[in-house]
Amino acid sequence: MIRWGIIGCGRIAHRFMQGLNVLPDCELVASWSRRPETVIAFVEQYGGIACKSVDELLASDIDAVYIATLPDSHAEYSIAALNAGKHVLCEKPAAINLDILETILKVAQAKKLLFMEGMKPPFFPLYTHLKEYLLTDPIGEVGYVRAGSSVADISPDHPNFSYDLAGGATMGIGIYEAYLAVEWLGDTKKVQAMGRFGDNKIDMFSIFQTEHEHGYGQFYCGFDLHGKGDALICGTLGHITIHKNWWNPARATINYLDGRVIELDEPFIAGGLNYETEHFCELIKTGLTESPIITHQISKQMIAMLDDVREIIGLKFKGE
Repeated sequence: MIRWGIIGCGRIAHRFMQGLNVLPDCELVASWSRRPETVIAFVEQYGGIACKSVDELLASDIDAVYIATLPDSHAEYSIAALNAGKHVLCEKPAAINLDILETILKVAQAKKLLFMEGMKPPFFPLYTHLKEYLLTDPIGEVGYVRAGSSVADISPDHPNFSYDLAGGATMGIGIYEAYLAVEWLGDTKKVQAMGRFGDNKIDMFSIFQTEHEHGYGQFYCGFDLHGKGDALICGTLGHITIHKNWWNPARATINYLDGRVIELDEPFIAGGLNYETEHFCELIKTGLTESPIITHQISKQMIAMLDDVREIIGLKFKGE
């Protein structure tokens, strides 16, 4: 049984619990939030104890911590949890910038504990099926990836609109595109970007294109235009379309150069976070301190790409 503590009881924590509740060997033990009223409501709904401080949560009988706050506090809580001897699953992006992420990873390595960034797409059944299928029927060498998402229906009070909480389209959505780029195209060699800011000092819409070891990528992310997109992955023998919403992948089409069309359809359950959580729990049980799917190197490559995007568009957070 993996005993969990949750730091942050907002929207994403509820989705995490939707997934945790379908996993047989997991239980929620303790929760804490910066807002006392949210943690009280949270434990009334899901059980466990409502802690009055992070220290109380970390002193409770838990094995792992899920950090569900915004990026501004990911490093603080991750390091505190690791120093308390707890494994950490941290929401993406795992840190505001590469320097801070490397600090977290050094603590995890020193403590010999598992630290993983919560990047959900590669754990969905569709994505897993797609990767397995391509082993025997490949699309050749991949040289181009295009993807994006712009969600104009987010509530104005959503924390992604907060500069103080390290919000913005690049941090909130662009991290997904960064994963897709690194996963399919390899190391980043060059980044170009443009961004449009709102009155809240964060980017409301940004585009970036990248050059990689194996090809090129083009991506967009935004909060004030409606464009929930798909993802396109192009190889020498065919191309893949992961249909919207590609970051919660459920359906893909593979079009081959010889005219064949392969349709993959893999529904997901419980909101989808259960798959990455199940993977994380298996890593704990086997004693591994790094995911072979979301490696520490992949996390570093993703945030380094966003660092470049933010530098180009002129988005710096407090303390940078």
